[in-house]
Amino acid sequence: MANDQADRTEEATPRRREKERDRGHISKSHDLSSALVLTGGLGLIYAMGDGMLEKMSAMLSLTLNNLNPDNISDNDFILIMSPYFSNLCDIVLLFFGFLAIIAVFVLRMQTGALFAKEALKPSFQRLSPSSAFKQLMDKINIFKPRQMVEFVKSIVKSFIIVMVGAKVIIKHKNDLLGLIGADASTGFMVMGSIIFELMFSICILLIIMGFLDKKYQDWEYNKSIKMTKQEVKEERKNMDGDPMIKGKIRSFQIKMMQQKMMANVKEADVVVVNPTHFAVALKYDPQKYLAPVVVAKGVDFIAFKIREIAKNNGIPIVENKPLARSLYKLVEINDIIPQELYVAVAEILQYVYAQKNRH
Repeated sequence: MANDQADRTEEATPRRREKERDRGHISKSHDLSSALVLTGGLGLIYAMGDGMLEKMSAMLSLTLNNLNPDNISDNDFILIMSPYFSNLCDIVLLFFGFLAIIAVFVLRMQTGALFAKEALKPSFQRLSPSSAFKQLMDKINIFKPRQMVEFVKSIVKSFIIVMVGAKVIIKHKNDLLGLIGADASTGFMVMGSIIFELMFSICILLIIMGFLDKKYQDWEYNKSIKMTKQEVKEERKNMDGDPMIKGKIRSFQIKMMQQKMMANVKEADVVVVNPTHFAVALKYDPQKYLAPVVVAKGVDFIAFKIREIAKNNGIPIVENKPLARSLYKLVEINDIIPQELYVAVAEILQYVYAQKNRH
């Protein structure tokens, strides 16, 4: 296993990363997500807290002030308190609804648009008692590298949080001592202010630690999906295709193109030759093209086949060594000839048309 990990020296390819995402294996920090959700919840309490308290206080005051103990039986309690509980549920649902939106946003921020197709496939192996027991043992075994890192992180986080909490409490020591003998409303107000400051400081600290943990998780994730040189070669081979198969496909494509090209020779107006090495078939249709078009070309054996088809179909063959070479090198099949060859080609076409008119 150690040797296998040592061989994984290559960074993961985009295709490998896509496969890992399909499996649900991505880099994310639970610490960062928890910190951001906790901070969002604290922000909601700060924004909605006064309104929620006022609404609950008004409902409770209205309910209790209008109660007449002489007219209440045990069966009336639920009926009387139901509006209070109903409004309380509305407040709680509103708070947790916003909190759920924050949690989804935080998760989406880390993972992006993730749809793990492989992870959704049912696996009875994961549901087996032996597999569940193995996963449990892996999580509680603190001597494994990953669990040890998480264990150390938990200790460090707890220590830092305690230190920050102690610092905030020491800062407000005189305020806390001043609450001795104070009325309840003042005590709640001072304690609420200190608790909010404490929670805010802890949230800021957890966010910083969460971002550091995200960097660590990215590093560990990239390390876990590294590939061997052989895996990179195999993937490139699979993406590009087997060279033998590609060669066969290419040969088939060339053969089909040649067959189509040879069929076009039958419609040519003239074939310009070298006389044996080069052959270029030209066609001129003023209604479609501004200049003559090369419908076929070739050297050696292909040139021989072009000449043979031209002879069998009565297509004129004109020998012009410089022009044949220039047409072959400068013009691709189905392209019009360049302007510098207009005069030479025009002379040949004029000669061909003159010969046809004589016959």
